[in-house]
Amino acid sequence: MNDISPTHPRYHSLLLRDKMAQAYQEGILADTALIAHGRGEAFDYILGEKTNPPANKAIEAATAALLLAKNPVLSVNGNTAVLAGEDMVNLANLIQAKVEINLFYRTPQRVMKVQEVLESAGATEVLGKEDDDYLPLEGLKGPRSRAHPNGVHQADVVLVPLEDGDRAEALVALDKKVITIDLNPLSRTAQKSSITIVDNLVRALPLMMAEVKKLKGCYREDLEKIVNEFDNAENIHNTLDLISQHFKRDERL
Repeated sequence: MNDISPTHPRYHSLLLRDKMAQAYQEGILADTALIAHGRGEAFDYILGEKTNPPANKAIEAATAALLLAKNPVLSVNGNTAVLAGEDMVNLANLIQAKVEINLFYRTPQRVMKVQEVLESAGATEVLGKEDDDYLPLEGLKGPRSRAHPNGVHQADVVLVPLEDGDRAEALVALDKKVITIDLNPLSRTAQKSSITIVDNLVRALPLMMAEVKKLKGCYREDLEKIVNEFDNAENIHNTLDLISQHFKRDERL
């Protein structure tokens, strides 16, 4: 990476950007992954590059849902593996969840590289590998319909950060609770998921792990209350209000 001072106001953002560019050069990511990252980066600017109150509320609900789950699964695509592979593995270990690879632009080479990233991050079992058995998900076609019979296919709660809307919608239609982490509150993924955390993945996952430790000793009834009282549409609306306020502030400058 170019020599960028840690005092640069865009330092952390530039580190992530460089990480993505390097992963593309190594063949881990498709070229469109960089477009998706740039889109999220733009929303992060608007949201002040910080975790806002609606995101904190969604993190609490998402964590409670994962702790209540009988078969939680963390679905990992290329961007997620590159940006936060270690955090995904650590979260999976904390809540005894399975980790499954799912790629939009799926090739054997990219699946193998994502697998290597996850195993380097400490994953002892990775589902969704190229030679793994799979069952198709109803409502989807092609590689995106793949689901491991012991993973997403059996899951009752699925975390699908940075995924695409058709998969999130299909999973919800199969009565699975879908949690997403997506900086774009207007994306189909954000709109179709059960619990949407509008935040940067690299900030949200450590907060989720801290929340796991906080909620792990709670009674089941208390966790259920957190999940049942959470209104995803209202929470997204509150996030959009924050974005609106950002532009109103700019108008006064």
